[in-house]
Order: sequence, then structure tokens, then C-alpha cells
Amino acid sequence: MAQSTVDRPLQIGSHSFSSRLIVGTGKYPDYELMRRSLDASGTECITVAVRRERLIDADGKNLLDFIDTDRYTILPNTAGCFTADDAVRVARLGREILSQMENPGADWVKLEVLGDKKTLLPDPIGTLQATETLVSEGFAVLCYTGDDAVVARRLKEAGATSVMPAGSPIGSGQGVLNPNAIRICLEYLKDGDPDYPVIVDAGVGTASDVTAAMELGVDGVLLNTGIAHATDAERMARAMRLATESGRLAYLAGRIPKKLYATASSPQEGTIAPK
Repeated sequence: MAQSTVDRPLQIGSHSFSSRLIVGTGKYPDYELMRRSLDASGTECITVAVRRERLIDADGKNLLDFIDTDRYTILPNTAGCFTADDAVRVARLGREILSQMENPGADWVKLEVLGDKKTLLPDPIGTLQATETLVSEGFAVLCYTGDDAVVARRLKEAGATSVMPAGSPIGSGQGVLNPNAIRICLEYLKDGDPDYPVIVDAGVGTASDVTAAMELGVDGVLLNTGIAHATDAERMARAMRLATESGRLAYLAGRIPKKLYATASSPQEGTIAPK
């Protein structure tokens, strides 16, 4: 009998999704392309920078007018924040906006506290401080962090609902630069808690990057630039969708071990010798 390919949902706090791909809404040339790309990606969760100035474009169009809030759960994020205090303020603002919209995303936040504008790498101390504050205020906090397993474990201990190690710097398109570091993060975060959600966030540039991340055993991938800046964003969005599904299925299937020498695919014994 063929084995079922039905997977369990991605569970992050109180939110449950069939898709394991979370997609950002920034960097698109226009909101209409964003809307079509989100549709092609198959995502059920989208992340939105909630600073008020980022919700309105140069033409005065509101981002939220192009998002089907009955279809997508919005994950507000604190993109562009460089201190814990600023990130906490923006998170509170996001909760206020989404509460007024009655969107289920009002109870959580994707936390980013960046160290500097050149690298956009996370500030681990500021991230930990903001996590502790937001958790105390009832937020489900999804933490963008580096691939340091010790920092990842500290964030979980501080109450983070999900820890999201970066594959590589934001928008770099370099893919997962250090898969061993991600494996160690998975080991530390899932020790005694195998259902704890770990999501690779940032740096993936194409479908093979997403598949490679999922094959490591992470629970999902969050991306934006890889779709928004692709030559054909809609086509890339579909590729990212299929890559997420393929990588997850391959992980569940279990790859063969790597060997130094060849292994024949047909048995050597019992074959008919040539005349």
C-alpha cells in the first residue's frame, strides 16, 4: 500500500497552516503584482511591516486594500527597528491596527531588532530584551535571529513561540550558508519538544535554496526578496511553493546516506554471465 503523503499542519502558537511558506509583502514594484504573487505562492500567512509610513505607497495606495484578509493571516513585523524599545513600540502598533481589522494576526509578531544598516544582521541582546517584554505583554513572538544555537535556545527560554534563524543575510539571495549551524539550532530547539516550530527566515534566493532548507528539517521558510525581485515574480512564487512542498516531502521520506563509492542499483549475484 502506498504511504500517505498527507502532512500535519504547520502549528505556530494558536495558528495552523497547510502551507509551510510564509511570504513578505515588501519590495514589489506595485501592489497588484504583489497580490498575484501571493496567490501563486499558495501561502496562507503573509508578513507586513506595520510602520504607518510603509502601509501607503507613493501613489497613496494602501497595502491592505490589496490583501484578502479573509484568506491570509497577517503576521505583523518590526522590520527597520534597531533598538528593543523601537521594536516593542512597533509591535504594539501592529496589534492595534490588526485588532481594529479583527484579523487573527493581532496576537503575534515577527520580531526583528537589527544590529546595523549595512549587514541587517540581528542584534542578539536587543532581540532577547524585546522578546522578554513582548512575551510579558501577551504576544506570541516569532524571533528573527542568527544561526547561533546558544542564542536560539535563550530566545526559546525567554518564551519565543518560534525561533527563526537566518539562512544568510536579509535579501542576499545566498541561500543557507551554514546548514550545520541550522542543524544544531534544530537540535537545541527541538530537544524534548519536537513540535517546536523552527523557520528559516531570510537569504533564500531561488527554489533550490528553499528545498535545501526544508530538507534540513525546519518547519517552514519565510521569504520576500527572492520572489519580489525575481524577473518573473509570479513564476518564482509558484516555484517557491513547489520547492517548499518538495523539500518537506523529501525530509519526511528520508534521504539515502552519502557514500564514498558507488552502489549498484541492480544486484550483482545471480546474474546471467555473458556467453
